[in-house]
Amino acid sequence: MSSAGDLVRQSKAGIVIRFRLTPKSSADRVEGIVATAEGPALQARVRAAPSDGEANEALVRLVAAWAGLPKGRISVTHGHKSRIKLIEIAGAPGSLEAEFGRRLGLFASDSKST
Repeated sequence: MSSAGDLVRQSKAGIVIRFRLTPKSSADRVEGIVATAEGPALQARVRAAPSDGEANEALVRLVAAWAGLPKGRISVTHGHKSRIKLIEIAGAPGSLEAEFGRRLGLFASDSKST
């Protein structure tokens, strides 16, 4: 499995996580860690189309539900028009990084579990 440190990093406001987004899918879900040219990323699928920011907003809602956090603490900071997104989650970086490290430990490399 890729290390959480390659996927999750601290920022001034909290943590940043790399996602690979597939819009127009059959369901909204986080599937696991995948390899990308930018490094490991969480594969996310959303039903929304990639127009007018709909897929980005759907990703924010999905991450909020997956993390159990209010969506106001989550934002797309990079990759607004790309499949590879950087998502920032506001909060105490140490506790967020520990929580997401624990969550990411649930995924085996290139797994397809939800």
